[in-house]
Amino acid sequence: MASHDAPATGHERIETSNFLMIVLILIALSIGGLVEIVPLFFQKSTTQPIEGVKPYGALQLAGRDVYIREGCYNCHSQMVRPFRAETLRYGAYSVAGEFVYDHPFQWGSKRTGPDLHRVGGRYSDEWHRVHLTNPRDLVPESNMPAYPWLERTPVDPSQMAPRMTALRRIGVPYTDEEIAGAADEVAGKTELDAVVAYLQGLGLAR
Repeated sequence: MASHDAPATGHERIETSNFLMIVLILIALSIGGLVEIVPLFFQKSTTQPIEGVKPYGALQLAGRDVYIREGCYNCHSQMVRPFRAETLRYGAYSVAGEFVYDHPFQWGSKRTGPDLHRVGGRYSDEWHRVHLTNPRDLVPESNMPAYPWLERTPVDPSQMAPRMTALRRIGVPYTDEEIAGAADEVAGKTELDAVVAYLQGLGLAR
């Protein structure tokens, strides 16, 4: 008959020690995370852009910044899942190579509004302008907020070159010429112009 006073060994020792259990759980999670994540840095499908994907132009980049600032990602994802219902509604499913130049990418699962990843070219510039200014002029049942101030707010040209320079440091291949001409590209443009340019470029690589 085993003595109840005998010291715990093996699995019993792990289960009866909070500290040891926590340490071993953290080690297991770390190893599992590394096994899942590290290989992605070496797969071309996740690190190389697919054919047709280019860095955002200065005006599109300004629009993307407004899109993020206004919290559009809270209601609109930009990731078409590989399911029939998704592809019938939104188009070809999304692949990692389409988001190589997105920092941060706009994936997500929250959809109060439709997914926007393939919205580029589906509507005219004027449609987007009206829709952003007052969505209910086009979709009476819409609960999307109106953004009338975008048409009255100019894009700041001085912000674009530093923004593009920062992105180049993390791998977006902007040229010196593109950075030098960024201010001229957005001069005289409004934030509404910029957001429309951004939306019209989404998903055109496929």
